[in-house]
Amino acid sequence: MKTKPFSTPLPIDAVLGKVTDALTKSPNAVLVAEPGAGKTTRVPLALLDAPWRGDGRILVLEPRRLAARAAARRMASELSEKVGETVGYRVRMDTKVSAKTRIEVITEGVFTRMILNDPELSGVSAILFDEFHERSLDGDLGLALALDVQGALRDDLRLLPMSATIDAASVARLLGNCPVIESKGRCFPVETRYLGRKAQERIEPQVAHAVRKALAEETGSILVFLPGQGEINRTASFLADKLPQNCILTPLYGALDGKAQDLAIRPAQAGVRKIVLATAIAQTSLTIEGVRVVIDSGMARVPKYEPQTGLTRLETIRVSRASADQRRGRAGRTEPGVCYRIWDEAQTTALPANEAPEILEADLSALALDLASWGTLDPGQLAFLDPPPIGAWAEALSLLKALHALDGSGQLTKQGKALARLPLAPRLAHMVIQGVEDGNGLTAAYLAALLSEPGVGGRDPDLRDRLRRLRHENSPKAREIRSMAHRWLKLCGGSDRTVEQEDAGQLLAHAYPDRIAQARGQRGRFRLANGRGAELPEDNALAAADFLVVAEIQGRAANGRIIQCAPISREEIESLFASDIIEEDDVRLEKDGSIRARRVRRYLNIELEARQTINPDPAAVEKALIQELMRRGAARLDWSKDQLRLRKRIGYLRDNGQANLPDLSDTALTNSLPDWLGPFLAGRMTLNAIDTACLGDALGSLLPHDTSSRLDRLAPSHFTAPTGSKVPIDYGAEAGPAISIRVQELFGLSQHPAVCDGRIPLTLELLSPAQRPIQITRDLPGFWAGSWADVKADMKGRYPRHPWPDDPTVAEATRRVKPRKTT
Repeated sequence: MKTKPFSTPLPIDAVLGKVTDALTKSPNAVLVAEPGAGKTTRVPLALLDAPWRGDGRILVLEPRRLAARAAARRMASELSEKVGETVGYRVRMDTKVSAKTRIEVITEGVFTRMILNDPELSGVSAILFDEFHERSLDGDLGLALALDVQGALRDDLRLLPMSATIDAASVARLLGNCPVIESKGRCFPVETRYLGRKAQERIEPQVAHAVRKALAEETGSILVFLPGQGEINRTASFLADKLPQNCILTPLYGALDGKAQDLAIRPAQAGVRKIVLATAIAQTSLTIEGVRVVIDSGMARVPKYEPQTGLTRLETIRVSRASADQRRGRAGRTEPGVCYRIWDEAQTTALPANEAPEILEADLSALALDLASWGTLDPGQLAFLDPPPIGAWAEALSLLKALHALDGSGQLTKQGKALARLPLAPRLAHMVIQGVEDGNGLTAAYLAALLSEPGVGGRDPDLRDRLRRLRHENSPKAREIRSMAHRWLKLCGGSDRTVEQEDAGQLLAHAYPDRIAQARGQRGRFRLANGRGAELPEDNALAAADFLVVAEIQGRAANGRIIQCAPISREEIESLFASDIIEEDDVRLEKDGSIRARRVRRYLNIELEARQTINPDPAAVEKALIQELMRRGAARLDWSKDQLRLRKRIGYLRDNGQANLPDLSDTALTNSLPDWLGPFLAGRMTLNAIDTACLGDALGSLLPHDTSSRLDRLAPSHFTAPTGSKVPIDYGAEAGPAISIRVQELFGLSQHPAVCDGRIPLTLELLSPAQRPIQITRDLPGFWAGSWADVKADMKGRYPRHPWPDDPTVAEATRRVKPRKTT
């Protein structure tokens, strides 16, 4: 078809011919277009006349539903048509397309379902990935799957990632070193004013102050960026009744229904100033007419996945420099503007350059299920800009196996195929399918809708209350959500028409078996089955519940705030997870070393029942003893002197070339306690029962069979003096192996004693008859020939009854007070 000339020139018009030519010569290209260039609405229209398109459709992928609808409306107006004719859109819960539609603006999630259902992408000529810099998980997956299709089935398929801040070089390499086209934007000058931030004060009153300041200092409408819906509502309350009469407040966030979102982006009437309180949803793609002032809180709320707990928490973070620049640019879309930043100018350089790609931060179970449906569980077989993290990927596969979506060999099961047919996260899909099997499918579908589409049913943490509200709420979004839930139910073969909100807890348990929570201590405090702590306000009715199932939790602390949950009974837990409940003995040590044992029935970290027992499982006792001993450390065991000497002898030899001997240091023995001591704890019920005999047997098990002979040869335990005395050798002495001995016992010895086959001289601490040190030497012959004379002169007067010969090398060694008289 031949499109008519555009009514209003835009900067992107200058490169539209280059884009068309690039895609004529190559299947792929990358478009880098600055904000305000017009790439989102002009490029798809320009490609309608491309010769390679034939009669195929052009898909334009947007990260958000709001942007998709807005882009479709703008393009339709350029053609003087209604949406649904040449240009249509397809988003969750809202579709406007027809047989005439040749440009479909769709969300990235819709494209994932589309390509999984039809890998050949029949009737599709080109896919444009708008705002690709956002690096959403669906966007990365969509490009990877499209490249796979292009390489195997559709070499005629055109791919065009587009963005203002895209890493063009990396993306171009991923797309086979394809051409890169650049376009300057239409951004008017924007003055930046820094207002600073009071760290001790909440952000909402500071934002409200900035709004009032901007109203007094500037003209035009105002776009305010806040982290989330809660901050938007609180900021609105600070501004209520404090705005001029010609000002209107409009919120803009994802949970709003389409009409409310459209109201926020619609131009204000003449003489009216609009104040749009928005999340990051307004950061890209959208141009809100009349806005020439931006107020940026500098904060964003993003999901962070914790593989170790299986929880995705919402975390409020500082925005990146790229995001701050995009927000600032909103003020200069249609005329010169002003951006107020609620932080100090010096802090800008400390902001991260870009946000982390979602694939590095998200729960990957849906990605793993999609890849399994595609025919692989190896993400390395597809072209991802960033590969999934190993830990999160392993956790995703583990979850799919727990949901019976994958078999032991990693193949998609019948249950997995059923999960993949539902446009839901695997946990929620599993809940809906299980609900249908249990005859409670509609309740499960409504629950899944509430959890995946926030914004209806109120804000009470109790999902039973939200279900009641959803059933009776008559807002457009509530009607859309109910309709969507019924479609999901039909996909699963369900047909029931009743909602049993009291069953919410047991249904949620199918989705979140690891988030069953048990009350602990203070009212409102709970411990989840995965070990994480969570809490409800004490005045909430569910704060007194014995058990909950937690669907959403917020916060990084040990006790996260429960956002959505439902109660569940002990009986329901035992019925649902009978095969997973174990009975074991919980053994703990008292301060005196004795044990206290309880027989516990447990589901993961949830304790269902406990009773005292006097005959605990020996393995549990051993485990408790080992844990306590490891806490105390091997140094505090009841070692005998001989055992300590043996350990020092072996340690000395290890340090001097005998590496094949075991490491018997305190650290090594502590770390390996279960291995060497565990087998010798059978029948021992207290710490005091671990005596030196037990330690000796355990220590002996560590020694090679020839250790004794090697030790006696290389590191004897005692030095045998000329008198026959056996003096213990200290192998832990700082200066090396050492003995302390009275000097008279060494008379007649002309060679210095040594160990290690004579290589290491003993350090001799020579003692007086009163056992006091008189000399330390590692050269006994040198001592006899040298300083002995001085020692003799000094000692002879003090100890006249002891021998002090002139030449000790020929004197008889003695332990006696006087040498024996000769005849």
